[in-house]
Amino acid sequence: MKKYFFGLVLLLSAVTFAQKQKPSETVKITYLRSSNGNLVQNQEPILVYASQETTRISNAKILSGTAKIPNEEVQIDFPSNKITQTAQITPAKFISVTDSTSLAKQQLELVEGTKKILGYTCKKAKTVINSNTIDIWYTTEAGVHGSPSTLGATLGLVLETVRNGNFVVSATKIEKFKKAVPKSDHTTQSVDALTYKDLLWKSRFTTIEVFKKETVSFSPDSKSEGDILRFASGTILVRKVKIPEIEKGSQVFVDVTEQSNGDAYDRTGSVFLIPTEGSPSFLDGLEQGKEKLPIYENGNGKKYQGVVKSGDYEPLLELMRFFTPFGVSKYNTIKLKNKTWQDSVIYRQDISDFIPKLSGKEVYIGLSIGNYDKGGHKASVNLTIHPEESSAVKPETEILPLFNTNNVMEMAGQEYGTMFSSEKGLEVTFTLPQPLKNAKLRYITTGHGGWENGDEYLKKKNTILLDSKQVFAFVPWRTDCGSYRLSNPASGNFENGLSSSDESRSNWCPGTTTNPIWIDLGDLAGGTHTITVKIPMNAPEGTSFSSWNVSGVLIGEK
Repeated sequence: MKKYFFGLVLLLSAVTFAQKQKPSETVKITYLRSSNGNLVQNQEPILVYASQETTRISNAKILSGTAKIPNEEVQIDFPSNKITQTAQITPAKFISVTDSTSLAKQQLELVEGTKKILGYTCKKAKTVINSNTIDIWYTTEAGVHGSPSTLGATLGLVLETVRNGNFVVSATKIEKFKKAVPKSDHTTQSVDALTYKDLLWKSRFTTIEVFKKETVSFSPDSKSEGDILRFASGTILVRKVKIPEIEKGSQVFVDVTEQSNGDAYDRTGSVFLIPTEGSPSFLDGLEQGKEKLPIYENGNGKKYQGVVKSGDYEPLLELMRFFTPFGVSKYNTIKLKNKTWQDSVIYRQDISDFIPKLSGKEVYIGLSIGNYDKGGHKASVNLTIHPEESSAVKPETEILPLFNTNNVMEMAGQEYGTMFSSEKGLEVTFTLPQPLKNAKLRYITTGHGGWENGDEYLKKKNTILLDSKQVFAFVPWRTDCGSYRLSNPASGNFENGLSSSDESRSNWCPGTTTNPIWIDLGDLAGGTHTITVKIPMNAPEGTSFSSWNVSGVLIGEK
């Protein structure tokens, strides 16, 4: 079940002490969270130590030093109206920030109504924060001030908060505590509020930097440097990356930040994993030439290098396909009224289905942007791992890359994906050593050929067959390309008021990712199977021709 976070720092209404009160004894309050009437599973109870002057909001694991990192607690000093947040972001690093204004800015509306909670008569207040309506039930009978979230703490002791009527934090026990409110004894680094939020946020997940502002351009003189390998005249970058063990239930994302460094055109980009278990591997083709890759033929007279699974060879496992816009950043000097160009484009995609191929392994991650420009593009690539508590046990999965016709080695002579000119289309035969349950094909498809009768601008049905039987058919098409005009400064403007980047296309837009399609294949028996992809590709005209970049990965339960 997903974690539920309740803000510990909120806008608070002005409440001051009317008179100096004598310190009272400390009480310890235990709170539990519920959602839609059900207790949140596997939760750590909130512990609040409250007196008339001080409150500490924590939990048992933080107090004992056994909490997962990062963790956070709050101390409130009522006479000075100060809130101090302290977060542990590494085993040895604690940061803190003190706020002396928000406690005096509480926006609370006192409303009619009372109810009993743990024997105390509670009054009601309410507020709206970031469009969330929150009801606060507090008592003045306990002689202390406190709250599970700081919200309403100056009114008295908050015993229950209800957010939007369905998420409840409620006191389940109140005990006398013979000592004073415990204080944190950690040495902390005091930081400003924005730095605190940023450091705490980044500590919640793991970021693996693959490439940082690297140039992806066309230059015959391009050379590898350090652990960054460059191929196809610099249009492909590859780096060996060590991935830590990934906890079950976690999510993994890949993100790319891209800018033009000279190239004004929209280009096909791809982030991919290179399977290296078999021989040969695509890495052999990169290092020794396309001739090292197994050839696929379907009778149309062309030879396609490394595009389908063949024996031990596995094609590139595509993590994300993206398309660069027309010259973002480099061509931002182009002035159009009411157009403020973006500085870069960020592409981000969930790749959690590939965790078994990543967890605890050293893998080759590649980035390609096809272009013939000496300046090309600047790009950064990161993987982020986000731990997630989950009570559901997911079955083990088998992941098998089957085909990838995206010719990332275009600038090293790899053939375009034109095999669809033949009725046979693309066909790959593979053998499963054991049955797979709930098998699915993760399918990415984009059509290319940028002239009037090219497949970039034509609706073409993609038909997928399993063992000669049709299992799926659809027309991949994007009509939302005009949404991304501000990332396309160099896009040509037409007489009819449109720009080139506005045009609808075969499943892609300049400045966007192309989402995978998940095709249900059912349960697959062990043994040999064949998947076929058919697309009615248009014929060439002069030197212009169409092609289709399709990739497919089989994923099933063992």
